[in-house]
Amino acid sequence: MKILNNRREPIILFLGDLFLFSLSLWVALTIRYASVPSFGLIKQHLVPFTALFALWVFVFFIAGLYEKHTLVFKSKLPALILNIQVINSLIAVLFFYLIPFFGITPKTVLFLHLVVSFAFLAVWRVVLVPRFGFRHRDNAILIGAGRAGADGSREISVKSEMQELKEEVDGNERYNFSFISSVNLDQLDGIAFQEEVVEKVYSENVSSIVIDLKHEKANSILPSLYNLIFSNIRFLDMYKVYEEVFDRIPLSLVGYNWFLENISFSPHTMYDTLKRIMDVFIAGILGVLSLVVYPFVILAIKIEDGSPVFIKQERIGEGNRTIHLWKFRSMRGSDKGVWLSPNDARVTKVGRFLRKTRIDELPQLWNVVKGDISLIGPRPDIVDLGKKLAHELPYYMVRNLIKPGLSGWAQLKQDSPPQSLEETRVRLAYDLYYLKNRSFLLDLIIALKTIKVLLMRMGR
Repeated sequence: MKILNNRREPIILFLGDLFLFSLSLWVALTIRYASVPSFGLIKQHLVPFTALFALWVFVFFIAGLYEKHTLVFKSKLPALILNIQVINSLIAVLFFYLIPFFGITPKTVLFLHLVVSFAFLAVWRVVLVPRFGFRHRDNAILIGAGRAGADGSREISVKSEMQELKEEVDGNERYNFSFISSVNLDQLDGIAFQEEVVEKVYSENVSSIVIDLKHEKANSILPSLYNLIFSNIRFLDMYKVYEEVFDRIPLSLVGYNWFLENISFSPHTMYDTLKRIMDVFIAGILGVLSLVVYPFVILAIKIEDGSPVFIKQERIGEGNRTIHLWKFRSMRGSDKGVWLSPNDARVTKVGRFLRKTRIDELPQLWNVVKGDISLIGPRPDIVDLGKKLAHELPYYMVRNLIKPGLSGWAQLKQDSPPQSLEETRVRLAYDLYYLKNRSFLLDLIIALKTIKVLLMRMGR
């Protein structure tokens, strides 16, 4: 259920991009041949370019141009589109040279198409899209409070969730409403509810109320809110909105009842089979291809500070069993699960590069083939650190109910591995989201976006 972003928007963006790709081809042919292209010329180019357009839209998807968290800053969108179109042009060059079946190698047309399509797409995305009706923002009111979280940190975890939600929605034009007012249910006794909420609904033309219906004090205001139904006010659960906005579970909501309602581990035969096939097939191919890199990594490690080249770490796997993962050594000594600090002296110069590009984890592809871990899943903790976190964060070990992964939802959403208890709490929220929503499609999205992240890191 998409609550905050208009469901039509990705479809409109997709159709608009396809139309502009096609229009750019027509313009490029017109410029190239200095006349309106004939039907035969268009047909000759349209067949191969149609396949290219599908690939290009796929690249747009990987780049995140159809997501609700797409960059909304107009100053950055043109550069992003240009970079993507350069990549698409390189794909096109390879396409025509590797598949000579089409009988054309349109060098000039490709160059012209890059220039024209960039201009069209920049105007479309930056100027025209914001003018569409789905960017209209309705007024809304947020009613929530600091409910006791799973760890009892009422002031820290829950209030921040409410504040995070308000700041994100108000600060991002991507969402179709903004909060003109917020009410803290913990302070309800000192609030003139009729004036703060009911009267504002009519005076400020409010269309939606986002509320924490699970809070004990919400019951006292339900009669007043009920009457607003007849004024066509839409009511939304605060926690469902939070989950959709941040793609993670609000930890203040997590308790025994949440697990019973949302986490089911009944057999998923088809999903598990497809996932295992994908693991063995992809990890096997990448594992063989990565052997080309091994001599260079081994040489670099030995030149800097000698042996050992590989290390074997004890980590927590599925069902809390201990597994052994192999890595290229990137530190001078074992960290024993101690969080790394920025510019940590324990990390070698070569190791810093290996970590940045994640080359240090290439040997773990063989752990995927073996079945210790999957390509996609929660990142496995080092045993010592995992035991420590299990004592400090309630329900933390639930993330070990499924097989850990080489990459995961939390790794994509967090810029760097957790280096504090608070960052680990956020990682747990992402891991619980994955446990709740895991599917083959979500795994595929994570895999594609992991490729995007790795390419961006290597390009820095």
